[in-house]
Amino acid sequence: MRGVFYVFSGTGNTEAVCRALAAEWEKRGIQTDYVRLKSGQETPDPRGYDRVAVGYPVHAFNAPAPVLQLLKSWPRAQGTAVYFVKTSGEPVRLNDCSCAKPAAILQKRGYKVAGEYHYVMPYNIIFRHSDGMAARMWQAAARRIPHDARAMAEGTFTPWPHGPFKRAFSFLLRIEQAAMPHIGRHFRADERCVGCGKCARICPQGNIRMENGKPVFGKSCAGCMACAFYCPTDAVHLGVLNGWRVNGAYAFGGEPATDEEICRYCNKAYRRYFAAAEAYPLPEAGAGLPANEKGEAREAGQSAAREADAGNANAREDAAQSAQLRA
Repeated sequence: MRGVFYVFSGTGNTEAVCRALAAEWEKRGIQTDYVRLKSGQETPDPRGYDRVAVGYPVHAFNAPAPVLQLLKSWPRAQGTAVYFVKTSGEPVRLNDCSCAKPAAILQKRGYKVAGEYHYVMPYNIIFRHSDGMAARMWQAAARRIPHDARAMAEGTFTPWPHGPFKRAFSFLLRIEQAAMPHIGRHFRADERCVGCGKCARICPQGNIRMENGKPVFGKSCAGCMACAFYCPTDAVHLGVLNGWRVNGAYAFGGEPATDEEICRYCNKAYRRYFAAAEAYPLPEAGAGLPANEKGEAREAGQSAAREADAGNANAREDAAQSAQLRA
């Protein structure tokens, strides 16, 4: 039996969940290919697989534009089943809307939506969750992943919540997909930028190029936030979205937040989500930890930022002294 994951992930949350699910498929004897979506790449024909999953982070209660573009490119099929795996920063039911458009595309092309699995992972935009919240989110995912992977591996069809209101809500918020290429053109790097080129290397859209040691942002931004999230000196400004900027990877392996430490935002929804996930046992070996750059990279980034701030302060002091001499 062969399976495939097609995954769009900017900062690694969806990547972590889908990698763990794919590993569970492998344990069950499913030879699994893993395709992390990048602009311009060729992808395998889904009709050649027995199990197909599409993973994505929820953007404004929708699937990201690159995922819709992928699904529109698929050849017509005769009942090939597809599972959705999605991640978002909050467990509210409006996230159900995100499947509306991709499901409609697939159904028109002859595919069947076999079910959807929603995992809550920490925000990479809006606000920063505590590392305790991130750890509890990952433990919740680790508890659910073996169960969900088994259901998909066995070909279980599960109803996915949808309806006219959710489809209409999804349609209204899809304006984000048209807006992001324009908003993304106004992203910029400030004086803390050290010209490392990391933002250009990790952009899944290939939307960033380096000129004279500084990033230049193009017209293909999908709003994944990888550039700002992983900038080692927190130098990337997000234009009109800058007030929501989140920088630096999370520590998933720390002490999970207690019920009393759950953030006040959507508190009841988080409690329900955690309680449902914690009905499953935590695997002894866990599901591993998400591959991120919390430790050395973030520490190095903070160090570089401090050095840049010190350099800027020295430069300002020199300029002031020069001005006094001229006066």
